[in-house]
Amino acid sequence: MTGKTSLLIFTDLDGTLLSSEDYAYAAAVPMLQRLVAEGIPVVPVTSKTRQEVETLRQRVGLRDPFVVENGSAVFIPREQRQFPLPQGDDADGYRVLQLGCTYVVARAALKAIAQELGRPLKGFGDWTVEQVEQTTGLPHADAQQAKAREFSEPFMTPKNVEPEALVAVVEDFGFRVVVGDRFSHLIGGEAGKGAAVRRLTELYQAGLPADSPVTTVGLGNSPNDLDMLEAVDIPIVLPGQNGPHAKLADRGWQIAAAPAPDGWALALEQVLAQAGY
Repeated sequence: MTGKTSLLIFTDLDGTLLSSEDYAYAAAVPMLQRLVAEGIPVVPVTSKTRQEVETLRQRVGLRDPFVVENGSAVFIPREQRQFPLPQGDDADGYRVLQLGCTYVVARAALKAIAQELGRPLKGFGDWTVEQVEQTTGLPHADAQQAKAREFSEPFMTPKNVEPEALVAVVEDFGFRVVVGDRFSHLIGGEAGKGAAVRRLTELYQAGLPADSPVTTVGLGNSPNDLDMLEAVDIPIVLPGQNGPHAKLADRGWQIAAAPAPDGWALALEQVLAQAGY
C-alpha cells in the first residue's frame, strides 16, 4: 500500500501500556501484534531495568530496541536491520548506547547528595530483595529484576525536603533527578527519556530515504514522561481513572479515550488510520 507514513512509536510502560492498577496488558496485545505485522517499531521507554523490560518483551513479542532506567541507556538488538548499528559496546546480543552513568557512580552520588542535604536517602541498593518487595508491593521475582540496576538509583523521595531544593543539590553534583511522589530516580547528567528518543529517531531516520521522514509517536501518563512527549511529533497522554495528570493535561496534547491498556490501543488505532494503515 502506498501513501503510508513511516511511524516510530515510543511508549512508557506502567500506566501507559500496562494498567496502573494490576499491570495488565491483554487489551493492548492485538494492537501490538498488528504493529509488529506492519513493521512499525514499538520502543519501550521506561524507568524499569533491562531485566524487567526483557521479560515484558518476551511476553508480548516485541523485538525492537528499548530504553531503560529513565533514558540511561538504549539497548539495540544486534540482529535488527532497520538502521546501521551505531558505535557502542556490545553485551548479551545488544549494541548498548550508554547515556547515563554506571550504577556504582549513581550510588556514590546518592550518598554524597544525602550528606549535602543532611538527610538520609535510602535507595534500592540499601535494601534486600525482600525489602524492595515490601516497599514497592512487587512480587518477589519482579522485585529481583527491579533491583538489578545498571545505571540509575531509585530512592525514597524525602518528605522533609522541597523538590526544588532536591533538584538544585542534585544538579550541583552534575546529575539529574526525576522527582516522584514516592520514589525519585537519580540519573547521570546526559541521560533522559527525551535524549534517548532523539538518538533513536536519528538512527531510524538514517535507515530511511531522505525524502521519507519518520513520524514519531510518544505515549505516556506522568510528568516522568514529559521529556519523551516533548521530543516526538505526536504526543499522546494516557489518563488515569480520574483523568490525565494535571501537569500533562493543559499542553494541548491528545488525551487517550481510556486508561491503559485499552486507551493505548484505541489511541494507536487512530494514529494508524491517519497514517494510512
